[in-house]
Amino acid sequence: LFYSLLFEADPSVKPLFPENMEEQGAKLMKMIGTAVNNLDNLDTLVPVLQDLGRRHVDYGVKDEHYATVGSCLLVTLGKGLGDDFTPATKEAWTAAYGVMADVMTAAANEVA
Repeated sequence: LFYSLLFEADPSVKPLFPENMEEQGAKLMKMIGTAVNNLDNLDTLVPVLQDLGRRHVDYGVKDEHYATVGSCLLVTLGKGLGDDFTPATKEAWTAAYGVMADVMTAAANEVA
C-alpha cells in the first residue's frame, strides 16, 4: 500500500527503487522497527539514520522526496491502524518521522 501511494503521489521516484519491491518493503519495515525500538535511544538511532540518509544520496533521493514519503507513510498507517490511528497517534508518528527525515536530510546534505 505504501509504495502504491508513493508512486501515485510522485511517479518520478519509481525509478529510484529496485525491481524487487517485496525486498524493499521488508527493508522499510525493518527500518521502521529499528526507529520505533530506538526512539528512547537516540545515540543508537541517529547514526543509523545518518548513514541511511547518506546512502540515499547515491540512489537519487532529494530533500523534497522526504515530505512525500512522510505523507504516504501517514496515510498507510491510518489505513492499516484504522480506528487505532487516533489524532495522538498521528501526531506522534508525524513528529517521529519529522525527526528521522531531518536527521537523514542533514546527513545527505553533508555529502552533496
